[in-house]
Amino acid sequence: MYIRKDDIVEVLAGDDKGKRGKVVRLLTEKGKVVVEGMNRVYKHLKPSRANPQGGRLSKEMPIALSNVALIDPTTNKATRVGIKYLADGSKVLVSKKSGVTLRSLSKANVKYAAKPAAIAK
Repeated sequence: MYIRKDDIVEVLAGDDKGKRGKVVRLLTEKGKVVVEGMNRVYKHLKPSRANPQGGRLSKEMPIALSNVALIDPTTNKATRVGIKYLADGSKVLVSKKSGVTLRSLSKANVKYAAKPAAIAK
């Protein structure tokens, strides 16, 4: 899961298709994400002592991760993402459309560093 809290995403399917918003919360066990202002529903509240008026509460519901995409900062469009290991062995998140590095995922690791070229005889 390469989407994190506070990322800007675009909704790919559903009633809010094409809209953009900020990620508020991740539900990793369910593979869902809550996006600010998207997938709003009304919860009807019965009158009680705490809320004597009752009424309708508008709240955001989770969206499946497959229905959102990160925004590429260079093209300002939704993009798929991939992983790439740099020469020093650090792991980065890369945009599939433009090839631009979006963020670093892990520090440099010798295990994944590029091997020096074999010495020619």
